[in-house]
Amino acid sequence: MFSVDDTLHPTTQSPDDLVPSRYALRVGEIDALVVSDGVLPLPASTMATNADPADLASWLDQMFMPPDKFDWPLNVMVARSGDQTILIDAGLGGQFSGFPRAGQFPQRLAAAGIELESVTDVIITHMHMDHVGGLLVPGIKERLRPDVRIHVAAAEVAFWISPDFSHTVMPKPVPDVLRSTATSFYNEYRDRLRTFEDRHEVAPGVVVRLTGGHTPGHSVVDLVSGGERLTFAGDAMFPVAFDHPEWHNGFEHDPEESARVRVGLFRELAQTRGLLVAAHLPFPSVGRVAIDGDAFRWVPVIWDF
Repeated sequence: MFSVDDTLHPTTQSPDDLVPSRYALRVGEIDALVVSDGVLPLPASTMATNADPADLASWLDQMFMPPDKFDWPLNVMVARSGDQTILIDAGLGGQFSGFPRAGQFPQRLAAAGIELESVTDVIITHMHMDHVGGLLVPGIKERLRPDVRIHVAAAEVAFWISPDFSHTVMPKPVPDVLRSTATSFYNEYRDRLRTFEDRHEVAPGVVVRLTGGHTPGHSVVDLVSGGERLTFAGDAMFPVAFDHPEWHNGFEHDPEESARVRVGLFRELAQTRGLLVAAHLPFPSVGRVAIDGDAFRWVPVIWDF
């Protein structure tokens, strides 16, 4: 169990925590906590595979980012609704060499005072390795409750039986690792999976819904309570997407559909004025979306300490 007060004002502070790694907020009666799983360095070319390289270089320069690579933020979320504690995505895990700054979620969850044994439900937005890998870390499965429910779209499970990478533009080793990680996740947790078709209410005010695009079963999670709302958008958008929602990301299995999903979510969020959190926006990734001509504008919240 956790509360906003506990996570905002922890009783102990690790000397290694030089920067914040969790951010708590309340959505009506739902407690929510964004947890950083760290960062993952990736080639900048994967950020916009259909853009003119000069345009991408210009955008990176305007954002004070290096031209050849960027740090891909990794965020997960925990929500508490009623007597249920829901983990939304599980980060990269520790089984991949060369990514020492990623795979931090287990120890950061512990630092926030949240025990894995308290998790009643897990929502997986999609089965890419940086969203399910944390559940494959040695010792994690043994700490989860034997009756934990893992919610994932049926279309996502079906896709990873024989995944199609023909429209992706990933670093060469990545598809094999994605395929093997998704297979390992399914084999380890198949008896705990609870699949859904279009949408499913996991807990009061906590609804997961299918969007497709990034993967065929990609889903987002809505927290709605007391007239307030927050959407955890998984991989539906990336930092460049506000300025260029039409640019394709190299990890999208259906780039055209991904762009349509992205614009649809942006317009929805601008209309509802709800909060947005996404897996790969800079931590704590809490803000709102405004319409700015043919593009969109990210409006981060003022941190509440």
